[in-house]
Amino acid sequence: MMLGFRNTSLFKKTSRFYSIGKDYRLICGLEIHTQLNTENKLFSLSTNAPFKSLNTPNKHVSHFDASLPGTRPRLNYECVLGALKLASSLNCNINLNSHFDRKHYFYGDQPQGYQLTQHYSPIATEGYMTLHNDIDNIDTPTKIINIIQLQIEQDTGMSHYDDYEKTTMIDLNRSNVPLIELVTKPDFTTVPQVIAFIKKYQNLVRNLDISTGNLETGAIRVDVNISVDTYPRVELKNLPNTSSISNAIKYEYMRQVNIIKDGKASKMLNCQETRGWNGKETVKLRSKETTIDYRYMPDPELGCVALDPSILVDIKRSLPISSDNEIRNLMGEPYNLTVKNAKLLCMHNEKNEQYTNEEVKNYYLSSFDLFEKTNPKLSPKDRKIVANWVINELLGNLNKLELTLHKVEQLFPPKKFIEFIQLLKGGIISNTGGKTLLFHILESIKNNTIQENLNIPELVKLLKIEVQSSIKEDELLSQCKAIIEKVNNNDPKLIEGIISGKKRNSLNYLVGIAMKETRGRVKATEYQRLFKCVLKVE
Repeated sequence: MMLGFRNTSLFKKTSRFYSIGKDYRLICGLEIHTQLNTENKLFSLSTNAPFKSLNTPNKHVSHFDASLPGTRPRLNYECVLGALKLASSLNCNINLNSHFDRKHYFYGDQPQGYQLTQHYSPIATEGYMTLHNDIDNIDTPTKIINIIQLQIEQDTGMSHYDDYEKTTMIDLNRSNVPLIELVTKPDFTTVPQVIAFIKKYQNLVRNLDISTGNLETGAIRVDVNISVDTYPRVELKNLPNTSSISNAIKYEYMRQVNIIKDGKASKMLNCQETRGWNGKETVKLRSKETTIDYRYMPDPELGCVALDPSILVDIKRSLPISSDNEIRNLMGEPYNLTVKNAKLLCMHNEKNEQYTNEEVKNYYLSSFDLFEKTNPKLSPKDRKIVANWVINELLGNLNKLELTLHKVEQLFPPKKFIEFIQLLKGGIISNTGGKTLLFHILESIKNNTIQENLNIPELVKLLKIEVQSSIKEDELLSQCKAIIEKVNNNDPKLIEGIISGKKRNSLNYLVGIAMKETRGRVKATEYQRLFKCVLKVE
């Protein structure tokens, strides 16, 4: 059964019906506009802060941004530097003599009557990005996405519509903000490839520190060109996030497939058109017949952007290590991280205010190096202890307590963290006791009640979490029996499932209760043995 595009109520079930088959080939290309986070705008000295001043319209607007008569553009070379970094990272051919053109059209938020862009001679062409199955979660071992060009251009202002007052208000804070437009070839054949490319591109611009890379704020805006087989392409606009991009592609693919199946392709897919996305379906905005003639012409007020070839060598040397290489380094010796954990340390996460990936990565690497120096002969299992406690426990508690890693590092640096890890490795405290101790330390840091010279062994004694071998087995057996009786009264099926073998993993639930009662002073393995003995299971 195929999804009928006319019935939008079925859209929520898109993932159930959507599939790309060999009979109808998906062909996709992207156009990505990226706002650069330079201090000033592209052709003026106005502050480049389009979203920091949303409550104060037209605050960062120069005479040129407002296109007052007699004003002239002056190129901000910091924008050129950002474009060169991106072009070099994407393996592009860099144009040593690029220039700007005028793209003519009139709209209220574009007061010049034209946009300055690089239509005829862009700053870079013919690049590529490689996607990998193990890192990017695509359906082929590798996928090369070819890039047609990168060009520098100015952003427009913003129009704010008031339907009640029937007025349009113009905010020029965004006018003349520097953009890089990236255009790919139509190399995408699946939705996961598109999403993987966008996420990798976002991480790249953040890693280069040339953009925030946020889709939600418009720092990155993505248009998708999509067609089925050899039919004319449809351009999809107004796609605010990766979820919308994914759903819009799926919907538009099925819409076109249904048109072809109905035998109406020659009538309904005979020309290029632009469609928008309203959250449920794609809607027609305009067709090729109504496309504006932009009348491109070289800008007479801006000279050629002439680059010395030596700058390309300097740019290449200044680039940070690629995320792919970083991830593979962390997955290899001596760290042996999972791809998930390696990506967490290397991929930027703009949504978290407690820490950056760079802070976490540095904390982990410093801790690991200290751990390895203290323990020269670490087993593969031991090597994972630091990552597990940094990523799963430390970060989880930072989020829970709304505490920044920067503040934690001042009072609980890697040296102290490894002192804590050694207690776990040596069996002095259990995992349960370790969680109690770590949370206590972090909570004390948040409340500013922690001692400056943190004495971890004293805290272990104070919290009474040290693993003890002096507790008699009879006492532990009585404890286990009491727990089993209590759980059986509330949930007899759980105990029955453990005995029958159907819920064997539920034994850990009983162990957890016992560990909590003794605050981790008894090893989990000992409780597992005793519970099995009482319940007479293997």
